[in-house]
Amino acid sequence: MAEIDPLAWDGLADPASGRQPFLRHAWLHLLESTGCVSAETGWQPFHLVVERDGVPVAAAPLYLKTHSYGEYVFDWAWAQAYDRHGLNYYPKLLSAIPFTPVPGERLLARDDAARLALTQALMRLARQSKVSSLHVLFPTEAQATLLQSQGAMIRRGVQFHWRNAGWTDFEGFLASLTQPKRKKIRAERRKVQDAGVSFRRLEGSAICTADWDFFSACYDTTYAEHHSTPYLNRQFFGELGRQMPESVILIIAELAGRPIASSLLMRDQTRLYGRYWGAIETVPCLHFETCYYQAIDAALALGIEVIEGGAQGEHKMARGFEPVSTVSAHWLAEPAFANAVQNFLAREGRAMDGYIDELGERSPFRSES
Repeated sequence: MAEIDPLAWDGLADPASGRQPFLRHAWLHLLESTGCVSAETGWQPFHLVVERDGVPVAAAPLYLKTHSYGEYVFDWAWAQAYDRHGLNYYPKLLSAIPFTPVPGERLLARDDAARLALTQALMRLARQSKVSSLHVLFPTEAQATLLQSQGAMIRRGVQFHWRNAGWTDFEGFLASLTQPKRKKIRAERRKVQDAGVSFRRLEGSAICTADWDFFSACYDTTYAEHHSTPYLNRQFFGELGRQMPESVILIIAELAGRPIASSLLMRDQTRLYGRYWGAIETVPCLHFETCYYQAIDAALALGIEVIEGGAQGEHKMARGFEPVSTVSAHWLAEPAFANAVQNFLAREGRAMDGYIDELGERSPFRSES
């Protein structure tokens, strides 16, 4: 990203997208400059830029991957099938926001002609690079359709988002829920309150070094509890607060005057994005309060329309989040495997449609809401 002009890159994003922070040059460059994204971590930057008369008119974040960690569209079974047949699945090409399952633009372009040229260049690059495959994760529906027209296969998924239906406070939101869900949320919030936990919501430059130190420790603790290696480091979080303060909200839970948990939210004009959380002490329902209810409070206070809660999480429905279909696009070089994956995706897609329909029948909201 250091080789790409920041203004040129950011100028290609669609203003209607709300200027998502994860597509900004600053975010992608920060991942690289802090060592979170590199050849050593299995994310070799390989960004694609289309120029017209020497001026960038389209671009796509692109990486040469040597594993499938940090993607949230799971293709481990495909990699294992390649291995069983003596073929190399890695390296592969991936167009995505590293470690961030947020739907949005992946094919940035000044106009439709430039976007088509970018899509064709992306597919051509995949074929010429001798990689096993190309994957474009969480694009918009329109961009997925464009990729499909150039030979990519489509895969469906689901996330859970909270949408503000015009509520002005948390009680208004609760009133729209069915009685069992309303009772459950009140009970969960009461447990945290009765335990003596209070919360601070910090925005931008109000987040100090000590706050980032604590959050980073919480983040590392979460990964340690899952026996995983953190994707991001302390330097990344500190630079994030310095370079993109307008996009950052930090929730800190305190007990008897000392911090015990925290969660990180990113924001743009219309959306909050729940990213990471961690706790150094156990309090019943603290996760739900810190990650979901405090985020809803923030959205209501800031006039935010949508909260995206990240990948997976059917349990979010009980907290007022609703299912939203997501999409990804895939191209495999090996014809036999491409045919097998195409058949699998057709079956999986029908199952996913049925699953989303079933989730819709279990809405947490009262029918009149």
